[in-house]
Amino acid sequence: MGLSPRLRKHLVAALLAGLALRLFFVWHFPFVAGDTKFYEELARNWVDHGVYGVFIHGTLTPTDMRAPGYPAFLVAVYSVAGRTPLAARVTQALLDLVTCALIAAIAARIAPASRRTSAAMAALWLAALCPFTADYSAALLTEVLAIFLTALAVLFLLRADEAAASLDRNPAREAKTWFCSGLLIGLGTLVRPETPLLLAAIGLVLCARWRRRADWARLALAVLWMAAGMLLPMAPWAARNAHTLGRVQFLAPRYAETFGDFVPEGFYAWTKTWQVRFRDAYQVIWKVGKEPLRMEAFPAAAFDSESERARVAAWLAQYNQDGRMTPALDARFARLARERTARHPWRTRLWVPLERAAVMWFTPRIELLPYSGRLWPPAQRWHDNHADFLVTAGFGLLNVGYFSLSLWGAWRCRAHPAVAWLATYLLLRTAVLTQMQTVEPRYVLECFPVVLALGAAALAGTSDDVFPLEDWNTVESKRHVPARS
Repeated sequence: MGLSPRLRKHLVAALLAGLALRLFFVWHFPFVAGDTKFYEELARNWVDHGVYGVFIHGTLTPTDMRAPGYPAFLVAVYSVAGRTPLAARVTQALLDLVTCALIAAIAARIAPASRRTSAAMAALWLAALCPFTADYSAALLTEVLAIFLTALAVLFLLRADEAAASLDRNPAREAKTWFCSGLLIGLGTLVRPETPLLLAAIGLVLCARWRRRADWARLALAVLWMAAGMLLPMAPWAARNAHTLGRVQFLAPRYAETFGDFVPEGFYAWTKTWQVRFRDAYQVIWKVGKEPLRMEAFPAAAFDSESERARVAAWLAQYNQDGRMTPALDARFARLARERTARHPWRTRLWVPLERAAVMWFTPRIELLPYSGRLWPPAQRWHDNHADFLVTAGFGLLNVGYFSLSLWGAWRCRAHPAVAWLATYLLLRTAVLTQMQTVEPRYVLECFPVVLALGAAALAGTSDDVFPLEDWNTVESKRHVPARS
């Protein structure tokens, strides 16, 4: 799609406004997370000592606790602009502006041909002024880079899907676009391990679309080309782990542990029967093995009875003696998790995951800002701090607004073939995130390129309830239908 003069003006204006917003966060709200120092140490040791590792008891030890994508990004920034966090933050702000342009391109591809310019302009402004992604420019975390690679992969997958749907099919071009899509997914996997869910989503939809025997060869080739592309950038990481650590490891470990570390999976299984709040990560999960655990940190939902509360209190008293979650103690929590699940199976397997999903999607998203994020009870919160209440409520309503727009856009564009796998990706990623040991709203930000593009499609054009399939151009509307065998 060529850029019209009108779109070029909006592009410049939106990106300038977006840059101002991101630099505002960088200057006024620089954020240092627990993982920030870890990523910086990995990058520093990689450059200074040629070892991708961390110092443990004074010895530089190779590790696979984190995949190398984000540390490599920091190495690239520091080699050009110097080793200052400000340089990395400003670079992230600029990279996030590129992501805004990619989101505009995604919106243009899923909107009808007659409304592509409107969709692109709406997406530019939605993405440029979105504070939920903009504020992560100020945090040395994986989010900005992961969102950029996700947006780029989605754009290439859209191109691949269109090439496969064209009447004027070109098998070589199809293979190239599927392979490049997989390559970008592989690069994204080296930043965030959930990125392959993109491949899973489009793979599921392709299986449904090409379920006839005549299409099986095309299906197999598309999946194989994407898988080959994905494995290519991951292979050096796996080879390094095999050579240095003695094991093939394509992804970062689930619990970010070093080899041989004891992981309290029983304790995590117990917390998954009740944990639905982000603050429980600070008060409970992240303290295990580091700080004492106090009973007042646990919500009432963690206990089904007073006897259960007493059992947990006794176990925590034992843990607090030396701060060690031993295998024997962890086994008790695993048994308690099984008991709670057997007693209320729907709670553990459905209601808690649904509550986790709701928290991740509908939080006010002020975790990087100096605000509480609490609105209840409203009268008390308003009385305690007017500014805190207004910012939290405003961000919460804005977040709901973005989500509502994306649902509307998905409905209006439901005739577009790509909407099926985009929606599948959102559902798959959400389902996987509900099974993690913590509830972290930032992990759904990788969905925002899709959310913002769909929201822009909702704002584009007239007030029609739905964009009919005939509104898309020939490549997208006239899908290849193979002859029946």
